[in-house]
Amino acid sequence: MLSWSDTLVITLVALAADAVIGDPDWLWRRLAHPVAIVGRAIAALDRVLNREAWSSARRKFFGIVTILLLVIAALIVGYAIEAIIPPGVAGNIVLGLLASMLIAQKSLHQHVARVHAAFITGGLTAAREAVSLIVGRDPNSLDESGVSRAAIESCAENFSDGVVAPTFWLATLGVPGLLAYKAINTADSMIGHRSDTYRDFGWASARLDDLVNLVPARIAGLLLVLAAPLARGSMASALRTMWRDARNHRSPNAGWPESAMAGALGIKLAGPRRYAEGLVDDPYLNANGRDATPADIRRALRMLAAACGIQFAIYITLACVA
Repeated sequence: MLSWSDTLVITLVALAADAVIGDPDWLWRRLAHPVAIVGRAIAALDRVLNREAWSSARRKFFGIVTILLLVIAALIVGYAIEAIIPPGVAGNIVLGLLASMLIAQKSLHQHVARVHAAFITGGLTAAREAVSLIVGRDPNSLDESGVSRAAIESCAENFSDGVVAPTFWLATLGVPGLLAYKAINTADSMIGHRSDTYRDFGWASARLDDLVNLVPARIAGLLLVLAAPLARGSMASALRTMWRDARNHRSPNAGWPESAMAGALGIKLAGPRRYAEGLVDDPYLNANGRDATPADIRRALRMLAAACGIQFAIYITLACVA
């Protein structure tokens, strides 16, 4: 079992490596990404344990079995990796490099930045295509403000899910905690839907994902509040909007980073959105804000980079006192 000081060193290595290297496409064209492997396992369990003819209670039961199997397998693999890698400085570096594969600072920045670049090089049509790669809503229904809003919401929400939460669980429980979190989060993204197919089978995955993101989402919101001035935004407005509007989001967690971003940038986020399954008529976050513009995507990216830097500084401080 690694000490907390070792785990914090691994966390710092993972954050630094991800910021510099990110997700190298050349590597994942040759090897299966860990998240892809988890996805295949979820798809296989879905095919076997989610039968349309089964009752609602039975599908919910096997959904619970599915997420338990995934978490147990992730924990076993995580502990095995920590046991195989020799302890010490070199071992911590290796573990940090492996862990960096499951943190998304650089890749998130790149994906959102492509939407801003698409506005410049190809206009609204190109931006719609770029944003369709990172959000599930119907891109053809989005005007310039809608595309900008979607990109900024993705930036805020995925800062929580893809950066703060995996880092939190890595720092708290080591590699097993990181792998278990990614298994839960991937299951939620694949089967945690409210459709007829997954309403029962994906119930446990969705609820567990809500639970493991409860603390990280609020940390993410606070980090974005602290980062607001570096994007010419207001910390006071970000904090006030987050405290007031986070509860208005349909997710118990996504509203925290999204409302902090909305308040910091002075724009409205969320609101009515059209997905393949139909219109979602949610209230706006920061409803009195202005419509988002492509320039706001660039400001959101500055906030993202600043918040990642603040998070890194916090973990350095914790490592120094551990």
